[in-house]
Amino acid sequence: MSYPQENDRPPNIYQIRIDGHLDKKWESWFEDATITLEDNGETVLTCRVVDQSALYALLTKVRNLGLPLVSVNRVAPDQNDKPDNTP
Repeated sequence: MSYPQENDRPPNIYQIRIDGHLDKKWESWFEDATITLEDNGETVLTCRVVDQSALYALLTKVRNLGLPLVSVNRVAPDQNDKPDNTP
């Protein structure tokens, strides 16, 4: 059984939920992530991620901002325009 190489797969879409609001100007710093500000004071970053190292790089940026990480969820491509509202 052979496994597909990382570069053979389409990018995954992740929603990274953090506590606090980020300004839209941070979208380019988060590699063109879509920033959605929630009414509950959280921010959802919706990102296309090509592999696990790219995901860890995004999570490192969240850590470097000092904002508390609430959740990280992989979503189906047809759900990327709907923020994940699970706690």
